[in-house]
Amino acid sequence: MSRKPAATRRPRRAAAPAARAPSVTVRHYCQGIGDCHLLTFTRADGSPFRMLIDCGIHVSIAGGPALVADIVADLKKETGGKIDVLVVTHEHWDHVSGFLTAKDLFKEFSVGDIWMAWTEDPADPEALELDKFKGQALAALQGASQKLDGMQGLNPYMERVRDGLQAVLGFQFGAAGERVRSARNAAAKLSAKPSPTYFEPGGAPQSIAELPNLRIYVLGPPRDKAALRLEEKASEMFPLASGGPFARALSSGLKMNQADDPTYIDELSPFERNVGTPLSAALNGEKGSDPAVDIDAFTRKHYSGPVSSAAPMEDRDQSWRRIDADWMAIAADLALQLDRGVNNTSLVLAFEFIDSGRVFLFPGDAQIGNWLSWKDLKWPVGQATVTTADLLARTVYLKVAHHGSQNATPQKQGLDLMTSPDLSAFIPTNKLDAVKVHWGEMPYDPILAALEAKTKGRVIRADDSWLAGANGRPAFASPSGSILAVRSAPRDPARGPGGLWVEVDLV
Repeated sequence: MSRKPAATRRPRRAAAPAARAPSVTVRHYCQGIGDCHLLTFTRADGSPFRMLIDCGIHVSIAGGPALVADIVADLKKETGGKIDVLVVTHEHWDHVSGFLTAKDLFKEFSVGDIWMAWTEDPADPEALELDKFKGQALAALQGASQKLDGMQGLNPYMERVRDGLQAVLGFQFGAAGERVRSARNAAAKLSAKPSPTYFEPGGAPQSIAELPNLRIYVLGPPRDKAALRLEEKASEMFPLASGGPFARALSSGLKMNQADDPTYIDELSPFERNVGTPLSAALNGEKGSDPAVDIDAFTRKHYSGPVSSAAPMEDRDQSWRRIDADWMAIAADLALQLDRGVNNTSLVLAFEFIDSGRVFLFPGDAQIGNWLSWKDLKWPVGQATVTTADLLARTVYLKVAHHGSQNATPQKQGLDLMTSPDLSAFIPTNKLDAVKVHWGEMPYDPILAALEAKTKGRVIRADDSWLAGANGRPAFASPSGSILAVRSAPRDPARGPGGLWVEVDLV
């Protein structure tokens, strides 16, 4: 008996895979040396939940306030002027300047809550102690900077000290001398709530009622003064309240020989104030306290010297012998101490999506001391305990700290622990601008190389050349790793080349 041939079956078409919805969309603004990041989460009803992290630009960037105004205008267009949470990571000009220079634009925004670190809390005794140190250190550095600016014949080392002071003070003051505190306070006033919410590490992770799938872990800043790394070695910590010996030494030296302060006594001088001739007077040809002694001629010949090329060789410029400015080199140590300390007060947040366990890390400008303080942190989550090592192992996206500088992304306690194959990263940096302000290698090449290897090339920089094009695309493919899609927008050509923002959908 013959069998009927089997009916021909049409092959089934595979169902088109559903488009993956991003866990969060991050719009990074590309002002170079400065941070401004808009995070968009999705509520259960499908509406957007907006979180803005910082808004500032370094004082050295030409046209910075105008560029920030463009950024704020774009924020208004994208969000409709509604920000649910504004995060201010720390008190540096390149993170908060926009809240002051574009304050009239920000007045049109509705801001739900302000998040800051405990170091900004005016009711916190330790924060007040830190603030007193910052104030005294800044006053001493300003005085040293002004004095160095007015001096001629500085040796190359002291010229670098002078330039370095200007760079550090740029984090604290705007182009017109505005204090960074004014910008931070302007940000704090954007919410209708009476005061910001202040955070410190420890305790249970934070939650947002409208985003039940999200946990937020606070990793820094630490309470421990040694971890803030205000000094080179924890064993040599200086008392914060007094400003430390660096600030005291600078302040004392700058007051020396001031004609407007006849009561000042230099406790380190072996002579009474009325003995001798002030250096400035001798160099200006003024007579000293003893008219019989021609200190002026001796000083000019052997210590300063005429600049005329017609003078005998032995009488030509002798300013290379001078060391009267060298004592101010201590300002470099104080400036480093202050800069490191403020960066280490950064509010560090790790965002964990509960359903996937994937983590997105935003460390502000945290430097080594802040990073190392996370090592032993633990958080109770239900019956389990989450550790920092666990969070870093599950990190799939990193906003690189402090523009990719050498001392802001540790190897062993940082990148080595980020083992996810889906890791991707963004660096808010501009190499050319860093060179202009004498920062040298920023971003730091070994960190760049490590990031490129860890992420398989999924690293975006604010100064990437492809961001200047209307349809610019990175070298890596998307979707890839934690990045589902990449979009970018060039800035107004009148503001110079480059991108205004780059936006990534993350999963």
